Amino acid sequence: MAKSKEAIDVRHYDVIVAPHITEKATLLSENNAVVFKVAGDSTKPQIKAAVEALFDVKVTNVNTLVQKGKTKRWKGKPYTRSDVKKAIVTLAEGQSIDVTTGI
Repeated sequence: MAKSKEAIDVRHYDVIVAPHITEKATLLSENNAVVFKVAGDSTKPQIKAAVEALFDVKVTNVNTLVQKGKTKRWKGKPYTRSDVKKAIVTLAEGQSIDVTTGI
């Protein structure tokens, strides 16, 4: 049985939660960037390692942001949506990720 060149660590699946697909994220793909929702306690080196291991690409840059949850109302009672951490991952020239296929 052949071993892969680098074993994928199970923790990488905990770092990357889901792709974030919006109009802005689609426009960023023209600049070799992909947007992911990530775990709130993940760091930039962890995100870079997870994307490189899961998608087999070369990452040049990782920018993160925390989108604060909105205050909404339901049946007259206020509640707050959860905060979401996003990562904008810039890939090396010639690399790409198709987020519609999954991992």
